[in-house]
Amino acid sequence: MPSHALACGGVFVYLAQMTTIGPTLITARLILRPPQHEDFDGFAAMAQEEETMRFIGGLAPRDAAWRGMASLAGSWAMLGYGMFSVIRRDTNEWIGRLGPWRPGGKEGNWPGDEVGWGVRASAMGQGFAQEGAIAATDWAFDNLGWDHVIHCIDKRNLPSIKLAERLGSQLETEDVQLAPPFEAHKVDLYGQSKAAWRARR
Repeated sequence: MPSHALACGGVFVYLAQMTTIGPTLITARLILRPPQHEDFDGFAAMAQEEETMRFIGGLAPRDAAWRGMASLAGSWAMLGYGMFSVIRRDTNEWIGRLGPWRPGGKEGNWPGDEVGWGVRASAMGQGFAQEGAIAATDWAFDNLGWDHVIHCIDKRNLPSIKLAERLGSQLETEDVQLAPPFEAHKVDLYGQSKAAWRARR
């Protein structure tokens, strides 16, 4: 319900109070929530990290990083899910983005219901991506009606392959060509069923 009304030239304009567009998940070390404007500096900095971006679209200038972050927020607004911003609880630092991802929803050309991840170079190797991916996968299975989850991974991306395997996912399909604008990239699909995930949890 609108909380305020302003008269503008005889026309009432209703202003709703700001609300979040998705949930906030709390883990031992992380806060996961939909992207917000205040995350952009971190998002843009990550887009310039060659090590981080090598397998997730490549380096991007600041304006392109903005469009990328806006697409994540737009996914939350239009589909009710999307990748979360990853915030360290101890420092309040934005360190990456991860979570459910399927551009276009069920009508899109993405190869399946994905939980993906990407964290800044300074946060790699500390278990943050795994901790966040577990929480995001739990949330996706509990709330989105998914019965299977995939991870799209370049076969050269050994750290992500190892993470997928630690999550319990197995190689399902090799050399899948992604939909535009990522058609130049081929990925392997790692995945598991909801039943397998629940059995391991």
